[in-house]
Order: sequence, then C-alpha cells, then structure tokens
Amino acid sequence: MKPPSSSPVPERCDGLDPVIGDSPEVLVLGSFPSRQSLVRFEYYGNPQNHFWQVIEALFAIDRYLPYASRVERLCLHRVALWDVIHSCRREGSADDCIREPVVNDINGLLAAHPSVRLIALNGTAAERCYTRYRSRNPEPCPVPTQLLPSTSPANTRYSLDGKCRCWEVIRTRATGGKKGDTRF
Repeated sequence: MKPPSSSPVPERCDGLDPVIGDSPEVLVLGSFPSRQSLVRFEYYGNPQNHFWQVIEALFAIDRYLPYASRVERLCLHRVALWDVIHSCRREGSADDCIREPVVNDINGLLAAHPSVRLIALNGTAAERCYTRYRSRNPEPCPVPTQLLPSTSPANTRYSLDGKCRCWEVIRTRATGGKKGDTRF
C-alpha cells in the first residue's frame, strides 16, 4: 500500500479571459498563464517572457507601456490572445505540471469571430493541448494553425531574433497595421 502524499493537491485555478478586438485575424493561443500572469491578470506577465519583446519588434508596440495600452494596440493590429486551457491544477508555472485541464471553447470563439484567419500556437505545449482538444471535437476547424517557438524564457533553443523571425507570420497574416506603423 502506498503511503498518502504529504503535499496538498494544488487548487484549481482559472485562466484569463480572451483579449479580443472587433475583427481579429490572428488568434495567439498559449497553453495556460504562468503564476505571474495570473497574479497580474496579464497575458505574458512574466517580464522574462519574450512575448512582448517579439510584439514590440513586429508591431512597434512599446513593451513598457501599461498592459491595457499594449493589448489595446495589439487588438488594433487584429491580434487576439487566449489560451487553450481554461482551468487546471498546477504546482508552479511549468506546462508539464498541468493536471486535470479543462479547455476553453475555442470553436465558440471562432464562431463568434469568423474574421480569424490563423491560429498561432505559442510553443509545443500549446500545440499538444490544442491537438488533444481538436481530437476530441468532431467539428472540423476551418482556420489553419501555425506552431511558433515558445516565447517562454525556458525556450533557449531560439534567440530573441530567431523568435521574432518565426513570429513574423502573425504580422503578415494580420492586416491591422504594418511594421513601424506609428498611428497609435
């Protein structure tokens, strides 16, 4: 007989609501927010995460602006943010520690926003979660997906410049603005 675990089961935590403008063309899906992101109520709230640096390089949105200003400007570029997982149990922030995931209604979001032309998956953990979601959903998804290198600080396989080059696809697929656009 196995002795009972001395560590408590992590509490279930909910993710963040989607950040979505009027006519998004690109939906960036992560797996589930880090602890820092959940505490701040901000996507990619860990300052070590490269996401906002990549966005700055692609859309000239200053990564040091207040969060509300960054997401407002990102939405003007027709880029939306969400995660595959709605809630889970997780000790820490690592994706491999996610337990009992409940997925978001991605099909519902796509039905409500038919302007989405690309789903950009932020890293292999997001891709695995999304693939599992799709395999359990009989409805075909009319929107193509693109796996992109994770912007997580744990992803050391790509340099920041390498991540920016790969992520360029979201700028070219979203027509809300061009690189260096200073209308904002």
